[in-house]
Amino acid sequence: PKLSLLVLLFSIVSIFSFGQKRTIEHRDFDTWKRINGTSISDDGNYVLHQLTPGKGDATLVITNQKGSAILKYPRGENGTFTSDSKFVVFSIKPSLEFSDSLRRYKVKKDKIPGDSIGIYNLSSGKLVKYPQVKGFTVPDKWAGAVFFQTLDPLPIASDSVKSKTKKIPQNGKNGNHLIVYQPESGKMDSIKFVLSYSIAKEGNKFLYELSGKENQQGVYYRNLNNSEPKPLFRGKGTFENLTLDNRGDQIAFLYDGKKQKDNVDFELKYWTMGMDSAITKVFSGTSGFPKGSFLSKNGSLTFSDNGSEIFMGTATPLLVQDSLKLSEEIIQVELWNYKNSRLHTQQNVELNRDKRSSYSAVYHILSNKFISLGSSEIPMIRNNFNKNANVSLGVSQEKYLKLRSWEGSLPYDIYLIDHKTGKSTLIKEAAYGFPSISPNGNYFYWFDEKTNQLMAYSVQKQSLNVLNKDLNQTFTDERDDHPDLASAYGFAGMTSDEKELLIYDRYDIWSFSPENKTAPIKITDGRKNNIVYRYQHLDRENPGIDLGSLLLHTFNEVTKAEGFATYEGKKKKIAVHFSEDYSFGRVSKARNSKQIVYTKGNFNTFPDLQYTDLDFKNPLKISDANPEKSQYLWGSVELYTWTSLDGIELQGLLYKPEGFDPKKKYPLMVNFYERNSDNLHNHAGIVPHRSSINPVFYASRGYVVFIPDIVYRIGYPGESCYNAVIPGITSLIGEGFINKDKIGTQGHSWGGYQVAYLITKTDIFAAAESGAPVVNMISAYGGIRWGSGLSRMFQYEHTQSRIGGTLWEYPVRYMENSPIFWMDKVNTPVLIMHNDNDAAVPWYQGIEMYTALRRLDKPSWMLNYNGEPHWPTKWENIRDFNIRMQQFFDYYLMDQPIPKWMNEGIPALNKGIDDGLELVR
Repeated sequence: PKLSLLVLLFSIVSIFSFGQKRTIEHRDFDTWKRINGTSISDDGNYVLHQLTPGKGDATLVITNQKGSAILKYPRGENGTFTSDSKFVVFSIKPSLEFSDSLRRYKVKKDKIPGDSIGIYNLSSGKLVKYPQVKGFTVPDKWAGAVFFQTLDPLPIASDSVKSKTKKIPQNGKNGNHLIVYQPESGKMDSIKFVLSYSIAKEGNKFLYELSGKENQQGVYYRNLNNSEPKPLFRGKGTFENLTLDNRGDQIAFLYDGKKQKDNVDFELKYWTMGMDSAITKVFSGTSGFPKGSFLSKNGSLTFSDNGSEIFMGTATPLLVQDSLKLSEEIIQVELWNYKNSRLHTQQNVELNRDKRSSYSAVYHILSNKFISLGSSEIPMIRNNFNKNANVSLGVSQEKYLKLRSWEGSLPYDIYLIDHKTGKSTLIKEAAYGFPSISPNGNYFYWFDEKTNQLMAYSVQKQSLNVLNKDLNQTFTDERDDHPDLASAYGFAGMTSDEKELLIYDRYDIWSFSPENKTAPIKITDGRKNNIVYRYQHLDRENPGIDLGSLLLHTFNEVTKAEGFATYEGKKKKIAVHFSEDYSFGRVSKARNSKQIVYTKGNFNTFPDLQYTDLDFKNPLKISDANPEKSQYLWGSVELYTWTSLDGIELQGLLYKPEGFDPKKKYPLMVNFYERNSDNLHNHAGIVPHRSSINPVFYASRGYVVFIPDIVYRIGYPGESCYNAVIPGITSLIGEGFINKDKIGTQGHSWGGYQVAYLITKTDIFAAAESGAPVVNMISAYGGIRWGSGLSRMFQYEHTQSRIGGTLWEYPVRYMENSPIFWMDKVNTPVLIMHNDNDAAVPWYQGIEMYTALRRLDKPSWMLNYNGEPHWPTKWENIRDFNIRMQQFFDYYLMDQPIPKWMNEGIPALNKGIDDGLELVR
């Protein structure tokens, strides 16, 4: 009797505790917060982050090294530490509710309040604010000033200080006030009518352009220690790309005094310490300047790190429309020529890019010499990271662009470009791997995915070396199942001394000598235990790798556990810090200390911020983004294993409701794409997915959710999906807790195609949602991906669709894998979502499916969110899609009432007025 009483009491307590939790609702999507904008101060003593809800105002949070939040500021965003770690500068947004209310009352855009700026003193806790701010800039490597522009003559200070300065009307065309605020002293300078400005990376100097409204138009230079501005150039015209070298001792900018509208003919103006004013160094008539070209504002104007060179861009003039022609006299015709390297549709998509394109060039300051580096034949120029080398890397795909329509991968021609002469030397023709340049510019390297060769080119010796020719090891994706070249796992990078090149295989990191001076070695040993090691680059200033100590991220392919380890170069050993059933986000390190910050989460634990040092001792949780999680029915996730009809052992993710009872029968939701089981420890959160179900949301509502992995056989993608997914479902049914009559499936894009295919082959599903599906591979094959303008051929022959050849080579494969030909076999109610501005999958594919089902009188509905792309992007549309999808599945799988939109529809007359979401009881 006593034991029975204890059991009864325990049951009552459990029921009471369970009863305190509730089902996740759509309204919860609005309040669930994400962490973004994370930053750690240079001294490592402070961390800031931004809490952003699904809908509403963000909150800026600043935390000290003890984990205490010293500031939580509503509507704070874009926080930035000053380099001395004394202040935080951030934007203060108007409240979303207030801004929306003004818009509802049709208040003009220029009358709606803009952002303010907040400058917070980390030691005193004092906050200074200024309104109507147009962005801000915080120097990267020097402290003492914050720069921002404002519409007011002088910004209104904090509550203790009011400015009575008379307002001077300004607008964006004639400039705005540039405020130079020194937070330590509170000193503030206001410079009127500033059109643009630029600050030095390391020295406390800055440059600005005046519109000429009060002071003479031109470019002016200031040293923060000297309040007197120095005019570098005065004159009417157009100024662009104000640039300083790292220390701010040299200046360059583009100038055109002709004030032309089109094809502006710029000059490169240059100034350095000791000169009275800026002088012209490069113009279209300069020796070596490409004929018929001009200096382009769209080219990047930068100094090399040692200040000896200035890089810029040149361009050829664009043809200009005859302004005297009437609109009806202008012939609007597209000429599609089979010889063109790019389809006209692709040219249209890339039109603005083409208009802005420029070719790299360099000006040598000491020798006063201009050299063109890039050209139409070699348009891509890559400099080494510190830009101090005498060579550049040239890359071109121009000869192969036409193949882009039907080839999955295109090769690159790789060139050595000499800075002193501009001479280009072909290093490798048709390399199937994009090249990189070493930290000091002494080597180019790439992995050729076609030949499986690791290549390194020595600039000094002008020799090309194969580094892995005697090594029996693959460095491309071992599990790739596309009829295309397998992708390389990639590089960790090259050491700072350029003696070792680090590359990944599936599990490990290998070290190679770029000139084959030593034998390659495997510095990790993850393959024997299925552990994947990947390098974590922490030093923002150094692109090279220090082998003395490498922080490594680890991932166990079997258990999906993640963690961190350190490779100790001198001992050639790996010290494992931990491996846990969690997922860890990117590590950020303080510039001047060992302190780091990263996220740690899993299915049940939100990925909050962890603060520690590189020894990972006593990590401290310093954020609590969603404490309300404990009130929700959440569920659990586990790996599920079965064998496909092809005899392959597969894994999938199985989500179960909270309080799962194996003796009950649950409705099952099946969602898939390709492989997802590695995401076991990912945190889904209460986030409305734009194109897929949220497993947490559905588990909370009492569904079991299954996300199976799929492997593919070339030529038979639909059948491969069937052979993987259906036995997984039947295996689950055999477990005894699935209601075999209440199974639904959902997928989008490639997943949407597979859903459409499955329901033509099986009646196992009681309901299906197919988002943006390709149902007719024959009509889709010759179409265009409107987002890129590319032909869709390559996708079917080589990439995701995996047919493996052309339509005329394998017509039967295209037909067999096209669900449209078997729509009469569908007995599953279908919800389709396909939007009319879809740039990835033409929405007429969804129309083909819907009209076929409609003619066959099959229960079917189609959602088209007008003007939306491949998936809904507007928050309200995303919410609406999630609500309708849930109502659809609840009706068929949960025996809930049918919603009005399913029962009656929404006529065009009532679109946007009547949503039809009410349930018909």
